[in-house]
Amino acid sequence: MNKITNETKAGILAAVAIAILIVGYSFLKGNDVFSSQTEFYAKYDNVEGLTVSNPVLINGYQIGRVAELTLQPNGQIIARLNIDPEYEIPKNTIARLESTSLLGGKGIIFELGNSRIYAKDGDTLKSNIKKDFMQQVQPMQKKAENLVARLDSILTSVNTILNPKFQKDVNRSFASIANSLETLESTTKKFDHLVGSESNRLSTIFANLESISNNFKQNNQKINSIMSNLDQVSDNFARANFSQTVENANKAVSDLQITINKINNGKGSLGQLVNDQNLYNNLNNAAQNLDKLMIDLKANPKRYLHFSVFGGKKKD
Repeated sequence: MNKITNETKAGILAAVAIAILIVGYSFLKGNDVFSSQTEFYAKYDNVEGLTVSNPVLINGYQIGRVAELTLQPNGQIIARLNIDPEYEIPKNTIARLESTSLLGGKGIIFELGNSRIYAKDGDTLKSNIKKDFMQQVQPMQKKAENLVARLDSILTSVNTILNPKFQKDVNRSFASIANSLETLESTTKKFDHLVGSESNRLSTIFANLESISNNFKQNNQKINSIMSNLDQVSDNFARANFSQTVENANKAVSDLQITINKINNGKGSLGQLVNDQNLYNNLNNAAQNLDKLMIDLKANPKRYLHFSVFGGKKKD
């Protein structure tokens, strides 16, 4: 048996090393050298840090790798995806580019469609880019910062308002509310006790009221008839009194008119007194003479009255 020379051994080791290097490089590029794989393609406007050998996942489970990224003249990037052939992918599946970790690692997430037609080797899948975790968190971070600033302002205002005097007033108010609630509870208990003790009377009263209401209901027609009769009687009475009053007034006016007519016609004493001119003149003359007599009586009282000390009378 011939001995293997050192040069042969070196050549064999070099060939093995080169083979291992090629296989390792292919594996790092996402190619499985020892088994056939299904190739799919996806187009992206921006891969945002996606590199060759990044995983292809379904619900967090890796089914393949990114095999190649090719920049097109129009600026789009075509990703070649090597997928394990044992997995069937619906044709309307979306290859979504997402972040797979907080550190910014990228991956292709398959959002499986509901089509019964499966994609074939070499098909191009629909693609979409989803914002990474930090991009999703940033708007929430800004909102949280604004909320914290508002809370800080509110707490500052509350600390300013809650001085010792205000706290005493608040404690006093709570104490007053507690006393009011106790009083209300006591009143409620008393009312409950009163209702419980007088429940029999209340039941009797309600029964009587129900009986009265039933009687009213049963005699509703009679009550309506009575009310109608009362209404008719009151109307007749009102009309009768009013008619009598108007008739009496008309009669009184008629009598007064007759009397005035008699006076104007000179009938009766009052009529003659009003219409007799001679009687008026005689009365006027008598009044004038009486007035003259009174004047003369005041001027010459001795002419009409005589007095004597000894009771004798002096003759004129």
